[in-house]
Amino acid sequence: MQFSDDLQSRWWKLEEKLMERFGKKPDVESILYLIGIQEFGEIRKKFSKEQKQDLMHIAVCTLLSPSGYYELSHVDEDGWPHFTQLKPMPNMMPHEQENFLKDHILLYFQNLDY
Repeated sequence: MQFSDDLQSRWWKLEEKLMERFGKKPDVESILYLIGIQEFGEIRKKFSKEQKQDLMHIAVCTLLSPSGYYELSHVDEDGWPHFTQLKPMPNMMPHEQENFLKDHILLYFQNLDY
């Protein structure tokens, strides 16, 4: 229970920082989208629905790379990173999946000193 409480308090702190920066409370999908744009390295006024999904996929792969689930395989001619899955994701209940992802998001921002 303490791990969950610590995760929640760290998550609230990140939400607060992002709220100050962007003016509204972000959800997990919004944060994944932001990480995807950061990792893609190109800011555009508009991304297609498919590109937004691709950005979120880039974010998930980037977040899970330090834990050995993915590795960057290459960047295509349009600048889009592609990943190879190295091991299967563990079976988790939905709330466990969300906490797993939140923990990796927090680690990502910690590594950026954010």
